[in-house]
Amino acid sequence: MKILPGNSLGMLGGGQLGRMFTIAARTMGYEVIVLDPDRDSPAGRLATQHITADYADTAALDQLASGCAAVTTEFENVPAASLDSLASHCPVRPGARAVMITQDRIHEKTFLRDNGFPTAPFAVIHSLEDLHAAVETIGTPAILKVSRFGYDGKGQISLRASGDGDSAWASLEGEACVLEQRIPLDIEVSVVLARGLNGEVVTYPIAENIHANGILDVSIVPARIEPVLADKVTTMATQIANKLDYVGVMAVEFFISQGELLVNEIAPRPHNSGHYTLDACVTDQFEQQVRAVCGLPLGDTRLLSPVVMINMLGNIWHQGQTPDWSKLLDHPNIKLHLYGKKVARPGRKMGHYNVIATTVEAALALALETQSSLQQA
Repeated sequence: MKILPGNSLGMLGGGQLGRMFTIAARTMGYEVIVLDPDRDSPAGRLATQHITADYADTAALDQLASGCAAVTTEFENVPAASLDSLASHCPVRPGARAVMITQDRIHEKTFLRDNGFPTAPFAVIHSLEDLHAAVETIGTPAILKVSRFGYDGKGQISLRASGDGDSAWASLEGEACVLEQRIPLDIEVSVVLARGLNGEVVTYPIAENIHANGILDVSIVPARIEPVLADKVTTMATQIANKLDYVGVMAVEFFISQGELLVNEIAPRPHNSGHYTLDACVTDQFEQQVRAVCGLPLGDTRLLSPVVMINMLGNIWHQGQTPDWSKLLDHPNIKLHLYGKKVARPGRKMGHYNVIATTVEAALALALETQSSLQQA
């Protein structure tokens, strides 16, 4: 059954992804109720209603469920029990199973391996003894990653030699981890897709991603990879979504190593590397999330123009000063998106901008030129 404008949609999480979902939903005529513990959350300030409470607060969850025709989420670390609780009252998309698998690296890697999807060699680590054995098997260099709550490079430690394991394990305070072999990397890519209630899947053009200090820095679209490899990316991502019985928007990140395709991570939500869709596609990823959650036909994902997306972190707020936005807005084909966060901190995502051009090369040149200008104090 379709959920049409005039109904209220629930959003678990009040960050920038929730904010952009809220903008899309309200533009389409829906009301939005955000549940987030931060009184100044970017999404909460634009929503119809903001419930300020923890994600496990039973009364708050009941309030959200009673007021909404369906609920979705902007990040994967919502307790699965909260999603199950909401699902007993209203549709929750994506469902608890898909989120539970993708919010935990051990579950995610095991799911991928058990379903035949290629990954870098890895081992599950629950103890220092596990780590010693895994280092013997996988070797070094390798990366030790916490199983839960690691993102944007957080909760990850490189092991350059076998003797690094003890200190790495101690610094992560004995949390369950995954040890992953560090592989030679040709390129990193990702694909955002949507899967509807009827199993229909649409994919967006593939993004070529460049990271800095573990955080996405630049996305180049379309990715500069061979068509045969691009087909493998979209096919594999679609297969993953089907195996998860996923409903909503999700992203799959891939490593390309010596010409081979390896799955890195699954994000059960719109994705930073999909922000280019706001200005360069017929249907952006946030309108698509509304459509999937509401059981509507999925939107056209065609790319209208080559585009490069640049992430803006708090680092460019030099000594707390707002950047000179004229460096971007003087260019008619640069589209600025700020997230409404009141405090800029190094490493914190404050906004992004998309550079539209007739060729990828022209878009990338202007994107890097303006990025360099903003980085100068």
